[in-house]
Amino acid sequence: MKIFFDLGLVVATLVVAILYQVADPASVSSLVITTSLLLPAGILVINASLGFYQRVQSRTLGQTGGRAVLSLCLSLPLAYGIFRFSPLQLQDGKIFLMTLVAGVALMLVNRVYVTHATPKAMMRQRVLIFGTGTRAKLVGRTLKKSDPNVDLVGYYASPNEAVTEVSAWGLLSPDKSLTDIVMDEQVDEIVVALSERRGGSMPLRELLDCKLQGVRVVDIATHFEKTLGQIRLDSVSAGWLIFGEGFEQGFLRAMVKRLFDIVCATLLILLTFPIMLVTAVLIVLESGAPILYLQERVGLNGRLFNVIKFRSMRTDAEKDGKPRWATAADDRVTRVGRIIRKLRIDELPQLFSVLSGDMSLVGPRPERPYFVDKLTQEIPYFAVRQSVKPGVTGWAQVRYQYGASVEDSAEKLQYDLYYVKNHSLFLDLVVLFETVSVVLLGKGAQ
Repeated sequence: MKIFFDLGLVVATLVVAILYQVADPASVSSLVITTSLLLPAGILVINASLGFYQRVQSRTLGQTGGRAVLSLCLSLPLAYGIFRFSPLQLQDGKIFLMTLVAGVALMLVNRVYVTHATPKAMMRQRVLIFGTGTRAKLVGRTLKKSDPNVDLVGYYASPNEAVTEVSAWGLLSPDKSLTDIVMDEQVDEIVVALSERRGGSMPLRELLDCKLQGVRVVDIATHFEKTLGQIRLDSVSAGWLIFGEGFEQGFLRAMVKRLFDIVCATLLILLTFPIMLVTAVLIVLESGAPILYLQERVGLNGRLFNVIKFRSMRTDAEKDGKPRWATAADDRVTRVGRIIRKLRIDELPQLFSVLSGDMSLVGPRPERPYFVDKLTQEIPYFAVRQSVKPGVTGWAQVRYQYGASVEDSAEKLQYDLYYVKNHSLFLDLVVLFETVSVVLLGKGAQ
């Protein structure tokens, strides 16, 4: 329904704009009409890629607004390109463009409004959890915490689950079939969250019948991926990672990402060069040389490289030679260091690592070899994050606060896995837009 509304709004704007520009509407050729329809189709692709049609309740108003601005910025060049080469002869290009911009902007404002201001009764989703064990309890707890628009219908027990972890009030009657309960309770989505999947644990025929009736049926890993933007370690399996979609590292994607990195890094270096110059002077005035701090990190496919930062700690920060996490109110950080860390200015020299090819603008943050060895042993799938280039910023950085422990690394890995599985140019753009918000608000810095 969302897609049809957006499509109709943009098409209506185009019709009005074209009719206003043409003296004889009957003279508009079918080629003009076909060419014009490319714009609504392109805008829908942009919106879908930015996640406007996904049901993600953990997104804030600022994050949705940032996506809307990004969508507008991408739609305008698309509109210019289409109508620049269109056979349509415009009487007044400025009025046509203003009408088009107004229509697209109205559509995006409506999309933000629908996402955050629509009455809760119209947005509510009725979810049934298939399972009563530890995984089912985890899904129920997470739904209640992160999604206020969910009505949890209850838990339907599998015959092979011996232990019930959920409270008795949430259990659905075993006397009725799954299909009957789904129809009676008007369920919108079934989350299969079984702790045991041996033969006979899932009523496949009933689940298929529910799906054929329009009810979404998802497993626990897919549920968390779509609703929270993460791949949870406690719900994923090697088989799901291997046989599922995503994790595409093709030549075309790598080439587009590399070109994007070079162009953006060059522009950012030119824009921030005065800031970097002032930062260098302040570091020298407070604590002398060196200005830059080089540290060995683990990059793509485990290859070692030196990450470059402005020095924000004392020169004797690790004089004993033992690596340790940076913490809140770390006494090793200088006064200038606290400022540049809060504003993320200390990360700017990494743009040169992007140009050299050691890093990307967006990707998992590179870790030190000592911590990589430790975390690979303690956290499953940690090495998966090394299948893409490390980034100056990343999905985990805009979704989770600064991490300073093994537990924090496990939480951030769940977002890194999501990025590795779903990374695209659109997701990179979203991360960059949200990074601006994180920097301006001073979130997550240590």
